[in-house]
Amino acid sequence: MRAVVQRVRSASIVVDNQTVAHIGGGVVVLVGVHANDTADDARYVAGKTAHLRVFRDGEGRMNRSLLEAGGEALVVSQFTLFGDVRRGRRPSFTEAASGKLAEELYLEVARRLSEDGVPVQTGVFGAMMDVQLVNDGPVTILLDSARAF
Repeated sequence: MRAVVQRVRSASIVVDNQTVAHIGGGVVVLVGVHANDTADDARYVAGKTAHLRVFRDGEGRMNRSLLEAGGEALVVSQFTLFGDVRRGRRPSFTEAASGKLAEELYLEVARRLSEDGVPVQTGVFGAMMDVQLVNDGPVTILLDSARAF
């Protein structure tokens, strides 16, 4: 599983001109699910996201986690994180999980974050979404569960 975690001042998702999710300060988590991923990968991504020390402490250093900062998470399915462009110019997505598995594990990331105490909103799986965000920093962290095990 791959995730792009961006620290934000605010973020929202619009589908068909309707705002379907909105958060204040926290993180946007773009989640790409690999065909071989399991619930262990979702657990890893959620745990890392909740505990990444990327929020400023009283001295302005990145020393506080999402939980400590009281931030929110906007979790968005992003199969294109497994786009392979080694050959040609059009990405291949053969390593990305099928729709059913991808949705299940993306929602598992959101569920686990929520269980950890993070207020969570999600995108609409499979929909064309306008993801609007205001980066804070900017701070962007890449997570890859394949490198964790």
